[in-house]
Amino acid sequence: MEPWYKVVTPRKEVREGRSFNPDEFAIALEQVVAKTAPEDYRDPEQFFSRTYWTRALREHVGMALRRLAGQTPNTAPVLTLITQFGGGKTHTLTALYHLTTSGPRAAAYPGVADLLREAGLSSVPQARVGVFVGNAWDPEEGRETPWIDLAWQLAGHRGLEALGMAAKTAPPGTEALGRLFQAANAPVLLLFDEVLNFLNRHRSMAEAFHAFIQNLTVAMTGMTQGVAVISLPRSQVEMTDWDRDWQERITKVVRRVAKDLIVNDEAEISEVVRRRLFEDLGDERIRKRVAKAFAKWCFERRAQLPPEWTAVDTATTEAKAREILERRFEACYPFHPATLSVFQRKWQALPQYQQTRGTLAMLAQWIAWAYREGFMKARREPLITLGSAPLHDIGFRSTILGQLGESRLVAAIETDIAGEQSHARALDADTKEPLRDIHRRVGTVILFESSGGQTDKVAHLPEIRFALGEPGIDTTSIDNAAFALESRAYYIQRVGSDGFKVYHKATIRKAVNDRRASLDEETEVKPAIRKLVEGEFRRGATVPIVAFPSDGAEIPDTPRLSLVISDPEAEWTGSGPLRSQIAEWTRRRGTSPRLYPAALVWCLKKPGKELREKVEWWLAWQRVAQEVAAGILGGDYDRTDRAELQSKVSEAEEAAKDEVWGSYRYTVVFDPREPDGLKVIDLWAGHSSAGETLCGRVLAALKREELLSESFGASYLERKWPPAFEESGAWPLASLRQSFLDGSLTRLLDPDRVLKVRIIEFVRQGEFGLASGQKPDGTYERIWYEEPVPEDEVAFASDMFLLKKARAKALKFGPTPTPGPQLPEPEPGPPPAPIPGRSAESEPSPPPLPGQQTRTLRLVGDLPPEVWNRLGTKIVSKLRGTGRDLRISVDLSVTVPAETIPALERELQQLLQELGLNWSVRPE
Repeated sequence: MEPWYKVVTPRKEVREGRSFNPDEFAIALEQVVAKTAPEDYRDPEQFFSRTYWTRALREHVGMALRRLAGQTPNTAPVLTLITQFGGGKTHTLTALYHLTTSGPRAAAYPGVADLLREAGLSSVPQARVGVFVGNAWDPEEGRETPWIDLAWQLAGHRGLEALGMAAKTAPPGTEALGRLFQAANAPVLLLFDEVLNFLNRHRSMAEAFHAFIQNLTVAMTGMTQGVAVISLPRSQVEMTDWDRDWQERITKVVRRVAKDLIVNDEAEISEVVRRRLFEDLGDERIRKRVAKAFAKWCFERRAQLPPEWTAVDTATTEAKAREILERRFEACYPFHPATLSVFQRKWQALPQYQQTRGTLAMLAQWIAWAYREGFMKARREPLITLGSAPLHDIGFRSTILGQLGESRLVAAIETDIAGEQSHARALDADTKEPLRDIHRRVGTVILFESSGGQTDKVAHLPEIRFALGEPGIDTTSIDNAAFALESRAYYIQRVGSDGFKVYHKATIRKAVNDRRASLDEETEVKPAIRKLVEGEFRRGATVPIVAFPSDGAEIPDTPRLSLVISDPEAEWTGSGPLRSQIAEWTRRRGTSPRLYPAALVWCLKKPGKELREKVEWWLAWQRVAQEVAAGILGGDYDRTDRAELQSKVSEAEEAAKDEVWGSYRYTVVFDPREPDGLKVIDLWAGHSSAGETLCGRVLAALKREELLSESFGASYLERKWPPAFEESGAWPLASLRQSFLDGSLTRLLDPDRVLKVRIIEFVRQGEFGLASGQKPDGTYERIWYEEPVPEDEVAFASDMFLLKKARAKALKFGPTPTPGPQLPEPEPGPPPAPIPGRSAESEPSPPPLPGQQTRTLRLVGDLPPEVWNRLGTKIVSKLRGTGRDLRISVDLSVTVPAETIPALERELQQLLQELGLNWSVRPE
């Protein structure tokens, strides 16, 4: 669609910026009479060429002309024009003046012939016209009073004689006024404008003028070819009690015989505006094409738009309804209908709003800017929408606020909508066509739609969608922009579920932002981030958590899987110093190599400030809530704001928690196949959920990547059996466990527990065998196969072995004997005597009998490290089987460099704690 500025041509004075003052569009009736008004108003033909004959104007002028022509049915001797400032009163009076002073030749003026045909007249009646403009009239020699001035205008010297000498000091009565009308010797038209202004300036004449108007209304009823038209403003800005009192008194007198005429006509305001601001509307085909495209867009989304724009009678077909909508768009071109209608829908009740001249002045300035901007920046808007209003322009902004009568909205416009550093501008930094400047446009619509004088001072989403919607833009984008702007703004606030309003007072969010700016980085923000992150990871965690280690020595080297959370200040980029540090800490604990590197699961934060910002907002909301509760804040805020504080705090907390899930999106584990031993898993976006934990999310990702398993089966071990142990058929348990912890086999959550449970189960079911105490000849001192194994017998030592099924069966039962003749079973006899040299495991000593004498046997000596494991399987098991009250005390010592003592001491304490031993570690 063609941009509007390439189709239409504004009037020269608009293009040049000479129509920005509302007074430029105001008609001064006294200047028209004196022939000193601008030519557009002074010359009748030019005046009517720019006049759009609205229904109201046709009715008012036609009624007055019929009365002057002597046709009294459906007319009145006195007509009152009632509207707010700028509503077209003076334009109506000027039209009557030009028509009645021109007489029959007025039929050639634009639109007059149709007017006469509608009014049932053959020509315009010539009349004697008297004009009184209250804001211009002052007493002077020869026109000491308003009625004397009017008498001179109607009949000259004969008119003054008809009033008599008393007219200089007292208002004329009805008989004197009747003589005056006879002296005029023609139809009489009296035009009164700005009456209240006159009374205010000449208060000493107020009573006399009131009496004159009262007598005039009575005198006019006796005429068949006379009419008085009096404009009365509905309200005035800053009206005093005196003003209101006199307005009511004059209105009461006039309305006894007068007929009220409401001047403004909302349905035709667009045509009035177009005639006053544009000299050429361009190609009609383009207008129709644009109107059709917009009407189609609206009609397809009519359920999401205000019903007054798309609703039609139930008997109307869909095609007819769309045609009606197209005509509405075409009638307003180049404006979007919402751009013009907002001033009638929302602004007309404002007491200071000048409906016609104020709207024209705003739109003239608006068009002048948008016309230049369109060509300079090649903008593509097919219509002039509310969102395009140049609120950043100080002159235009002043015009808007002057019409609204609310200069305090400057801060809202500057801060949230159109300022250089406004929230809308920040949000629009990355927007592109067709959503360019969408947040600024949304904010502008909210200002226009929520600043009117109606009861519902709210911009609802359907209104915003209609005002900004066009082909290529979906309503969802408009909604998202509105919610995003409101979430950042200081002066725009949600109202209900779908409403928005611009306030002149900052919302509570401004206080929140101020508190956020005052937060201390080291004592408030960083500790809060750490606490939140650690809390989210520990919530429902099923594995140990190591939070924010500053050194590799702080991370335990244990076989059980552990989550290690990196400091929020450290950001994972996939390379650089952080990756090198993670690789080093995974391989080594302090100065010692790690035994279980695959047991570490690193949780790392993505680059960005989102987490910090969300925590700062949460802290700020908390502080404001505390200050409101303490009475420090709250007096300047609405009750609704204060009532929603706790929900805002909760929302900010949930947002911060969600950001923990979103920020800690990288998991890194040990993988010996990678060049630096690290494998990276991207968890992608996540959010806090009551049905899932952050720890569980990490573990689930490892399982999806087949890097973690809850358990394993016998066939898995068969497939993974190391070639080095294939011939012997015996896999040392120490090596087996290490395979699950160094990345050779799929890691387990708790390898020690799972391995013990599965080995015991495998041996009992005959899938594998278990052996301990390997002998030089390749046999073992103890073998389990197809039998229960006590859990404490399973030790992950180098002299305990998992045996393949065939190997275990051969060692347990020997070679299968050749079948032969069966011998008879021996007779039962006494039990055999103990065989010298048989082990205590096969034949344990019986416990001492009651009263039997006992002694304690103590074993003392040095223990070489290489036989430590065998001590448990040989000596300790023997002692447990032959006696009671077994006690074991150990005294271990090692000589190491002094500087390694602190780190080694921490490691030993960790290991002792894991073994459940309350031993002391003392440096000497």
